[in-house]
Amino acid sequence: MSIVEDRPKRRFQLLLIKPSHYGDDGYVIRWWRATIPSNSLASVYGIAQESAARKVLGPDVEIDIEAMDEFNTRIDIPKLLKRLAEHDNFGLVGLIGVQSNQYPRALDIARPFRAAGIPVAIGGFHVSGCLSMLDGQAVDLDACRDLGVSIFAGEAEGRIDALLQDAATGQLKPLYNYLDDLPGIEGTPVPYLPLANVKRTLGLSTSFDAGRGCPYQCSFCTIINVQGRKSRFRSPDDVEALVRANWQQGVSKFFITDDNFARNKDWEAILDRLIWLKEEQGIPLGLLIQVDTLCHKIPNFIEKCKRAGVTRVFLGLESINPETLLAANKRQNKITEYRAMLLAWKAQGIITLAGYILGFPADTPESILADIDIIKRELPIDILEFFCLTPLPGSEDHQKLWKAGIAMDPDLNKYDIEHVCTAHPKMSQQQWEGIYQQVWRHYYEPAHIETLLRRAGKTGIKMDSMVKLLLTFSLAVSLENVHPLQSGIFRLRHPSERRPGLPRENALLFWPRLALELARKTGVILSTAWGLSKLAYRVARDPKRYDYMDAALTPVSAEDETELEMFTHTTAAKQAVAHRNKVLNLTRGAA
Repeated sequence: MSIVEDRPKRRFQLLLIKPSHYGDDGYVIRWWRATIPSNSLASVYGIAQESAARKVLGPDVEIDIEAMDEFNTRIDIPKLLKRLAEHDNFGLVGLIGVQSNQYPRALDIARPFRAAGIPVAIGGFHVSGCLSMLDGQAVDLDACRDLGVSIFAGEAEGRIDALLQDAATGQLKPLYNYLDDLPGIEGTPVPYLPLANVKRTLGLSTSFDAGRGCPYQCSFCTIINVQGRKSRFRSPDDVEALVRANWQQGVSKFFITDDNFARNKDWEAILDRLIWLKEEQGIPLGLLIQVDTLCHKIPNFIEKCKRAGVTRVFLGLESINPETLLAANKRQNKITEYRAMLLAWKAQGIITLAGYILGFPADTPESILADIDIIKRELPIDILEFFCLTPLPGSEDHQKLWKAGIAMDPDLNKYDIEHVCTAHPKMSQQQWEGIYQQVWRHYYEPAHIETLLRRAGKTGIKMDSMVKLLLTFSLAVSLENVHPLQSGIFRLRHPSERRPGLPRENALLFWPRLALELARKTGVILSTAWGLSKLAYRVARDPKRYDYMDAALTPVSAEDETELEMFTHTTAAKQAVAHRNKVLNLTRGAA
């Protein structure tokens, strides 16, 4: 046996932490089970795991990797500091996928580690977006530098070896900037999280990106300025490998995080492979994807999505006002196609979730409510979720306001697309905040919930799935004051997790109050779930459920443009119809 083999191996501690952010009560938002898995964490874990297997720190160094998502895991900093001290602080704390609203919490996590002399690096959309669109100093980036936290901008494929080696030798650089050198992702390590992490999400689901980048130019989006406008893709072999790796630990539900899976050039090959895995290999796939509003025009796309296991699809509807969509550079959204697209998904029994943004320049509380009423009557959307138009650092919207010196809220914790962060030309802050709260109640009122369930009964959507979604989306804002995508089961708090600067509560008062709050909220949830379940059972048992019809489910016809308010309530809507008809006439004439 050689001397090298006899030597005890050093163990490099790689702690990958996805920070949460602070709620309005000052406590970290954390759940017993969270709703959405973190793809950033899965991506970096998969890359780091492959680096560890290759012994990038040398044959005498093992890399111990732990992934922690603070949305479902308490970050016990004293315990982690003790663990690192036991290894002579030989390690690295990586703050993964940090968004702007998570940046303040990320710095609070970093401080005690830096005080102990432990290397810390931060990556994600906030630091990358600021470096991409601003001067490199703006939006509190100097706070990172002052703490000695290394900034990692760009993507980690092919770059994490150098980061680990620099950390291991005590030579971590202040900045690793790869924004101008976005890597190909085909054949690279695939996103992966251990089962212990996946179990902390609802439905035992995880995530992966089949592609990155987006060719569109939406002004409120940060993706195009961080991941680029040129799309890069994983191969069907890559996708099969990650599906099989997860299925080995019993995981078969995935959120495909591509901003627009329909524009993946290899969508058909990937879906064909997923269909084969599902139908021939017996892997019970369940998929959530994101697509654009013109995806139904791609031959066989929706049908193959169904066969591949897609049960839910998210659509960035954003608005039903063509003028608003044009102003936001959302030119790919055509309101004249909304109904045809949604009905195509309904025909396959797939649940549609759509995002709607509040706070475009022309919006008023009255116009927003009028638009929501039109959507309720005329569009067969199952779940509608609302966001406040937010100038996210890294977006064109933010860059324009910043360059013009327009006031924006200095507290990055509020940049979660739920809070109002800048002034509006037609609404006061109070009106904007008020209409955000109101639309949730307005859309998920009891009468419309029954309509949604009757539409589900008519189109073959699973009632239990609809009940779960309706439960979450109807209660999250009113009960927990968080967006449903940030929600979960049992909101957890710890006295140590309150935002610095706010008073610490007495433990003798804190824990009983938390227990009472959990009991009260659990009662509301159980009562609402019981009511929804009874209603769903009644709809499912109705012998005439397949006879149900309303304006939203009515097949698309030429009369829509004169009979539906969606196409007649604004001048811009009428112009959109006229333009569509002109294009159709020209196309027919050319044929």
